[in-house]
Amino acid sequence: MNRWLWPLTGVFVLASAYAKWQHLPELVLFLLSCAAIIPLAGLMGRSTESIAARVGPRIGGLLSATFGNAVELIIGIFALKSGYITLVKASITGSILGNLLFVLGLSFFVGGIRHPVQRFNTSAARSNAGMLLLGVGVAYIVPAIFAGSAPGQSLALSGTTAVILFLVYGAGLFFSLFTHADLFQYITTEEAKEGHWRFRSAVIVLCVATVLVGVESDWLVDGVRAVGQNLGWSEMFIGVIVVAVIGNAAEHASAVWMAWKDRMDLSLEIAVGSSLQVAMFVAPVLFFASCLMGHAMPLLFSWPELASMGAAVLLVIILMIDGESNWLEGAMAVGAYIVMAVGFYTLRG
Repeated sequence: MNRWLWPLTGVFVLASAYAKWQHLPELVLFLLSCAAIIPLAGLMGRSTESIAARVGPRIGGLLSATFGNAVELIIGIFALKSGYITLVKASITGSILGNLLFVLGLSFFVGGIRHPVQRFNTSAARSNAGMLLLGVGVAYIVPAIFAGSAPGQSLALSGTTAVILFLVYGAGLFFSLFTHADLFQYITTEEAKEGHWRFRSAVIVLCVATVLVGVESDWLVDGVRAVGQNLGWSEMFIGVIVVAVIGNAAEHASAVWMAWKDRMDLSLEIAVGSSLQVAMFVAPVLFFASCLMGHAMPLLFSWPELASMGAAVLLVIILMIDGESNWLEGAMAVGAYIVMAVGFYTLRG
């Protein structure tokens, strides 16, 4: 199923290296780096799953929770190093919107074509709904409101938010892996059905892929300015759509494939779980990393970003709270994502 990852990785990594070596236009290097990161992200995800399967459900769950969005984290760190704060925050927004609306919506739509009504665990759905409201609705929207009245306290608000998100995210992992593991047992059972690589091979692939993602991310960030000049794309649009999509493309395909096979519990966990990880783990890590780099990135988003994330969370909660899905619900979510993507495209500067 994942055999295509190897040839695509080799082709695009070599092509991007050639473009860098030959000093081809930055736009070309940017596009080739984007193309290379997609299969590399797939290899990282596949190797992480294989390692997790070998070390047991609890340690494996912690490992998956830590490395599940490593690509976005790596790209974000290189972008912060180059001073692209708007791009980094936009990529956080894009990952949340992409997973909640596009991936989950496409999963509902594709799965609904083959299966008129698909059902999933309502207890897990309600738990994820609460985490979404806190991790996105409260943690990002409320501080932005208060920051308007106390603009000098933005870093203090961001630091407090980051710490709270870390603590709640950790509590959520403890909930799903220890105290209420039975609610999520279906995920472990279904993952066990898939073939995995040997432990040593998986570790080697993960290490090599991580290094290559770092190299490609550095080249990608170098080409951001050229993309803006040649294609007229704003830094916001590049972050929300382009960077967010390439970092999650392989994971997106897995969620849709699981929905096609009528394994909606796993599909939902991939899409919603990834959004929660970005909001409650990746974003705080990037905040603290930016502070260490000397140019802090407050976790205060623009109002278009906040409105989009808030609307996405509310729509997804309404769609999944009944424990059932169909193709029309998927079409609504994808339609909402397209409207938001067009809106971000119209933003300039």
